[in-house]
Amino acid sequence: MTPRATYRLQFNKDFGFDDAARIAPYLAQLGVSHIYASPWLKPRAGSSHGYDIVDHRSLNYELGDEAAFNRMVEVLKKNGLRPILDMVPNHMGVGGADNPLWLDVLEWGSESAYAGWFDIDWQPDHSYLRGKLLVPFLGNQYGTELAAGKLSLKFDAEDGSFAIWAYDVHKLPVCPLHYNRILGDAHPDLERLGDAFSHLNDWRPQAGRRARELKSELASLAKSRDDVRDGIASASAQFEGTPGDGESWNRLRELIQDQHWRAAHFRVAADDINYRRFFDINDLAGLRMELADVFDYAHALVFQLMKKGVLDGLRIDHVDGLLNPKQYFQKLRAASADSEPAYLIVEKILARHEHLREDWPVDGTTGYEFANLLLGLLIDPAGEEPFTQIYSDFTGARTNFADMVRDCKLRIMRNEMTSELHVLAREAAGVARQHPATADFTQNVLHRAIREVLACFPVYRIYIDPEGTPSEEDRRYLDWAMKRARANETEIDSSVFDFVHKILSGDLVSQSRSGFSRYAVLRCAMKLHQYSGAVMAKGLEDTAFYRYNRFVALNEVGGDPDQFGISISNFHKANTQRAKRWPSSLLCTSTHDTKRGEDVRARLAVLSEMPAEWAKQVQLWSRILRARRGDIQASAPPDRNDEYFLYQQLVGTWPMELVNGDDLDTDVLEQYRKRLKQSTIKAIREAKVHSSWASPNTAYEDAVLTFIENALDPLNSQSFLTAFLPFVRKLARLGVHNSLVQTVLKLTAPGVPDIYQGSELWDLSMVDPDNRRPVDYDARIQLLGFSNTAPEALLHHWQDGSVKLFTLSHILAFRSRERDLFAKGEYEPLTVTGPQADCVCAFTRRLGDRCAIVAVSLLPARLEAGPGWCETAIATPSCASGRRLKDVLTGAEIVPAETFAAEVMFGKLPVAVLEIS
Repeated sequence: MTPRATYRLQFNKDFGFDDAARIAPYLAQLGVSHIYASPWLKPRAGSSHGYDIVDHRSLNYELGDEAAFNRMVEVLKKNGLRPILDMVPNHMGVGGADNPLWLDVLEWGSESAYAGWFDIDWQPDHSYLRGKLLVPFLGNQYGTELAAGKLSLKFDAEDGSFAIWAYDVHKLPVCPLHYNRILGDAHPDLERLGDAFSHLNDWRPQAGRRARELKSELASLAKSRDDVRDGIASASAQFEGTPGDGESWNRLRELIQDQHWRAAHFRVAADDINYRRFFDINDLAGLRMELADVFDYAHALVFQLMKKGVLDGLRIDHVDGLLNPKQYFQKLRAASADSEPAYLIVEKILARHEHLREDWPVDGTTGYEFANLLLGLLIDPAGEEPFTQIYSDFTGARTNFADMVRDCKLRIMRNEMTSELHVLAREAAGVARQHPATADFTQNVLHRAIREVLACFPVYRIYIDPEGTPSEEDRRYLDWAMKRARANETEIDSSVFDFVHKILSGDLVSQSRSGFSRYAVLRCAMKLHQYSGAVMAKGLEDTAFYRYNRFVALNEVGGDPDQFGISISNFHKANTQRAKRWPSSLLCTSTHDTKRGEDVRARLAVLSEMPAEWAKQVQLWSRILRARRGDIQASAPPDRNDEYFLYQQLVGTWPMELVNGDDLDTDVLEQYRKRLKQSTIKAIREAKVHSSWASPNTAYEDAVLTFIENALDPLNSQSFLTAFLPFVRKLARLGVHNSLVQTVLKLTAPGVPDIYQGSELWDLSMVDPDNRRPVDYDARIQLLGFSNTAPEALLHHWQDGSVKLFTLSHILAFRSRERDLFAKGEYEPLTVTGPQADCVCAFTRRLGDRCAIVAVSLLPARLEAGPGWCETAIATPSCASGRRLKDVLTGAEIVPAETFAAEVMFGKLPVAVLEIS
């Protein structure tokens, strides 16, 4: 069933099934139809997000037991709510000791039944890794940690197995074929079992089963006999050494050397990793979801819940990480064909001119493109040129953003994700050697050419499947990237780029008798496109967005910092297209992945209207704070780019509790200061200029933290706060106007509105984990009780957010009364005339004789400073002619004429939603 509206809940050990059940009546009263749940399947213990799943067959019992789960389901149903679950098909959590599939691969290597489930290269170029799996989880170099005693042999008495443990956290199983080396010959029963273990190969293809039988026998003996336990302890002790004495650990080193894994420092992964990861995260290993066994395993419990009617749909995480997304969606649809069609939305990040694939059998995206569309409408395009100049003057930055993205993607491919590209270039070279015409294309030259092409891709990836036919849109993106790559890498022969183009497009095997293996070419192409998405995500979202700080509101997932605002006509065009193509697509404004909360962006948008005042304030603040440190030349950290980022972060996220009055609440200020420090350090490390996650520059970071501490010290920073507070108060007040506009448009535009947890009040969150903080639902429940208060009265004390909650609940109630109108109704822009026409966006939703009229006022700073509405008017649609209308929010009765006067429409609120009464 297509939702009317969804509410995102972030489940974790501190918010479980019973907690969701407790707030179900509140969510029902708020007006949503579905909860949109973060992953429920079993993740790593203590996971704060649930995306590091280690067992798809089990629920996450940190959220509650089965009884708690069933209680939640019943309470949700009683309150008219149904769940949609966030599904994670691309990867699993690895490392640690809790993923049985991964542990089996470590134990048996390529002989494991699950070895093919992960994208593992068992024959890499490095001879020392052939037949082995790199496990880069050590905090220091392998030899250092071995000599320090951080790796130790342990016996598991429960299942009779041996493993090397790193830091008592990471379990690295010993292959049972080597148990005889541990058990020795000092005890007759252990010698007998050791001999049996050493001959497991004679039991192929049931060596694993025979090993389990022997382990069970060993465990049973150890439990029942002291002499066996003592014998095992004595045998294991032979592999212990003296911390600091490297030679004393030789016996353990020799045992480790013969295993199917190689323990290594985490930094080794960049060069030598031989399994596909989720981006560059070592403890998230990619799954080969294109394999039927993997698909069936990963979805068994989810499909069971869908067949029972527990789940209404799925949100598919990171679809660009899948080798063949279209095939995956087709399999999802086929698997649920016997039940009511599931609601399927996909996390697909679309470039500015990119469209969701219409041949994908899904209901739409998770809505990042809509969030950025809304933001663009709130921004004054006239501010672009002055903002560019302000940024350049303050920081000295002259870099073109597109060039920066290319540089960041190249950096990712040369550093964090170079090993994956090395493997793909080797595959491409293998294809080249299949034909005399391309046999001289070496791995090195192909590596360079592929790297440059992927760095120039204007989208996350294109799609090619085993049929080998890309769409025309894909060809345009590929042709663009090839043209740019050829211009950038002039030292590479053009024929090399021709070859790469034919691989990436599949044209190399578009005709029979090509001389190339069709399977090898298309698989190489598909894996390159799969890799391209990860490179774009790391280069754009996780690097460039933290370097290019011209206007950070635009640096959002799915956003384009080069697009400084959009026209009202383009906003209407996008909504019209969505109504026709994807009427059930999700509409989000905040998510667990957004860089800033929705009301931060709405507040920052006001800056685009006041560039001169902003420039004046920034220069003043900098002089005050730098002078206090004796740093008139601005040579000390933070650098000017990070400093400029910090000022935007400050004005955007300044808490509502600190907006009024000169006496700042010290507890609130201290909590805010901690949050700001955490998010700033993350931004600095993601930018990878002065520091990084792999190599933190604590001296630079500490200097930045001190800068923040000094700025927000209420006792010793009066001069800064005196200059800062009046400006941020004005900005916050005007930002409320934009927030209400954003809320109304999300709830009335074509699509399914989603409310991120807690954002029914002001969402001034920073990047995760800040946006996953606990939500005070008791406060929200209490405020919802004021739903009968006049909204203009609530607007007078806007700091508490009750006016936003009021707006949400009343429009959601309207959507409930007019479900078909909003689910199926047409979208029609309304003409606005008059001097302030560019400050009004208006449209109707129409279905038969039913219609809703929506109007919002834009650019609040200009409206406040200007002469008023000056006869600006909105055309009355034909569906309202001769009918009584009522404002859903204010309750005001409106008599339609040929036009609606803007000064009447926005007399009480900056937004209006009219229904036929």
